[in-house]
Amino acid sequence: MSMDGRQPYHFLFLRSIIGWTGMFMLLVSLSGCVSWTALWDPKPAGVPPFRDVGNELSKSSLPKYFLEAPDVITVDAVHLVPRAPYILRVFDHVALDVEGTFDEPIRAVYVVEPGGKINLGPTYGQIAVAGVSMDDLPKIVEEHLKYGAIRQTLRDPKVSARLAEMGAIQQIGGEHMIGPDGYITLGSYGRVYVNGLTVDECREAIEFHLSKALEHPQIAVDIRSYNSKDYYVIYQSHANQEMVVAFPYTGNETVLKAIANMNGLAPNNSKRIWVARPVSNSNKPVILPVDWNAVTAYAAPQTNYHLLPGDRVYVVEDRWVAIDGLMARWFGPLTRVMGASLVTSGAVTGWQDVQAGGTNYR
Repeated sequence: MSMDGRQPYHFLFLRSIIGWTGMFMLLVSLSGCVSWTALWDPKPAGVPPFRDVGNELSKSSLPKYFLEAPDVITVDAVHLVPRAPYILRVFDHVALDVEGTFDEPIRAVYVVEPGGKINLGPTYGQIAVAGVSMDDLPKIVEEHLKYGAIRQTLRDPKVSARLAEMGAIQQIGGEHMIGPDGYITLGSYGRVYVNGLTVDECREAIEFHLSKALEHPQIAVDIRSYNSKDYYVIYQSHANQEMVVAFPYTGNETVLKAIANMNGLAPNNSKRIWVARPVSNSNKPVILPVDWNAVTAYAAPQTNYHLLPGDRVYVVEDRWVAIDGLMARWFGPLTRVMGASLVTSGAVTGWQDVQAGGTNYR
C-alpha cells in the first residue's frame, strides 16, 4: 500500500484477475460440465448396422410408399358412368337430335353453360336444363320447341337426348394435392381421405367414394410429386448452432450425393461421418459409419450408403476447431469483462492521481 493509503496499480490488477477467474469457475461449475466425451466422440450408442444395407451399386428395395401431405397424385378417369337418373349440372355436355326441324337442324352437342342453360342458337333460343334429369330432358326440349322458340316453333318435334360428357370428370381427373388434414378434393363429388394409404388403397378409396354417385367407377391413380419424405444433413458445431438442412427424398440418394447437395464439406468439418437411421419400436438408432476417404478418393461403394427416408447424415466438427470454438465461447465473456475492468481500474487510478496532484508510478 502506498503512503497515501492507495493500493498499487499492479495489486488492483491482480486482485481483479483473481476475482473474475473465481467468478468464471463458479459459473462453469453451476452451468454444468460440458460433455468433453461428446466433443471427442459424439456418436450415440446405436445398434450394429445391418448386413444388407444398400449402397450406390446395390440399392435397397424400398417398401411401399405411403401417401402423406403434401404429396401430389394424379387421377385419370377410366370408366365413369352416372347412376340413373342423372341430374344435369353446369358444364355437362348433352347430345340432342331433333326430328321435324326445318331450315336449321338441331343435331349437335351442347354445353350446359354457367347460367344452367343450353343455347340452341338464335332461332330456337335457350333452355334451362340444370337440375333436370336426363329422363325428363327430351320432354322439356320438345315443349320449348313447340311453345318457347324465338323465331320458329315446331308442330311435332321428336327429341332424343343422351349425356355426351360429364363436366364433373374434369373435377375428378387431374392433379390433386393431399391437404394437411389428409384429404383430397374431387370438386362437387366431395373429399376423400387418403393419408397413410398406398397407391392401390388410394384408388380403392376414391372408387368407393365415387360409387355413391357413379355406376361402377374405375380410375387410375399415380404419384405426381413425392413431397412428404425427407432426409437430413447435419453439420455439427460446438461454438455455434448446428446446421440442419432437409432435402426431399426421391429414392436414389446416397451419402456422397447428400454431401454434394451441401456443396461439399465445410472448412470446420472433419471427415468423420455416419448415417443415423431411425428404427421403429426401438430407442436406439442404426449407426452406419462412413469412410469418407474411401468413398471419395478410392470410389469404394461399401460405405456410400443408399439413404432411406428420415436418414440423418451427421458430419462431425473438426476437434481442434471445436476446442477453439468452445474456448472462445467460454473465455470471450471473461475477456470482455476483464477488459472493461482494466479500463475502469485505469480510469479510477488516474482520477486518484489527479486528486493527489500528481502521477503515482508505484
